Amino acid sequence: MPEPTALAPSTLAGPVGAAAPGAAAGDNEFVMTRGDFDLVRRLIHRHAGIHLADGKEAMVYGRLARRLRETGQASFTNYLQQFERTVAAGGPAAEAEVQQFINCLTTNLTSFFREEHHFPALAEDLRARAALGAQPLRVWCSAASTGEEPYSIALTALEALGASARVEILATDIDTQVLATAERGVYAADARGLTEQRLRAGFQRGTGPNSGRIRVRPELARLVRFSAFNLVTGDWSRLGQPFDVIFCRNVMIYFDAPTQRRVLKHMHGVLKPGGLLYVGHSENFSDARELFRLRGKTVYERA
Repeated sequence: MPEPTALAPSTLAGPVGAAAPGAAAGDNEFVMTRGDFDLVRRLIHRHAGIHLADGKEAMVYGRLARRLRETGQASFTNYLQQFERTVAAGGPAAEAEVQQFINCLTTNLTSFFREEHHFPALAEDLRARAALGAQPLRVWCSAASTGEEPYSIALTALEALGASARVEILATDIDTQVLATAERGVYAADARGLTEQRLRAGFQRGTGPNSGRIRVRPELARLVRFSAFNLVTGDWSRLGQPFDVIFCRNVMIYFDAPTQRRVLKHMHGVLKPGGLLYVGHSENFSDARELFRLRGKTVYERA
């Protein structure tokens, strides 16, 4: 994994006060220079593997401005200089600030049973593996976000294998804030993707002040364990025993090709022989045939 290295101060990357296009013109609270934006791009790639393309200046401004207010910084240049000093000093403060930086810049778009075609395929695969005595089955949801995906996996497991299903679901995400939401397991009662039958099977309806909310039932929650994990800098050996199935959907699209390749190699290493990798609809790994072969629609099998 790449080690952090010293970067040139952001003030040297562009003229002070020259706003990045679309980021700090007009009445915006802070000025963000092109140099600031380029430094943010390098830092988020180093710490999270995310490739930020040109044209994302307004997004970066909107997401990091809150952090500037929280830390009392008067400009993006000041914040980024302080960020680099904190990271260089190391220790818990550095880890905490890097995590806050990542939390600000990650995208969390999800819903229950998103890309629905995956879940009948998952149910079929879980039944086949359970019939072979391969239990407990291990599933890794590597981008759990606010929890809709891992709970969808858990509901599918209960539907396929019954209430006594021996399935362990590890649900990780790089963003610690969304993981806290996922662990709470509380959602709007009209959450997208849930049928009435699945609402009854997997959730308890709130009453009184909690009316309009639903909470994950204990029998569903028991299948899922949440943990923070960074696919780029994390220690893959701590993930435990090999997995039968990995869900890594709509994550690789944020990585450049070399980072995708490294992550795929790691995933190959933590999957059982014949294990399955479920990916997003816009992701294609046909150039990694020595690692994975296409099994179905956006489903790959470990080679």
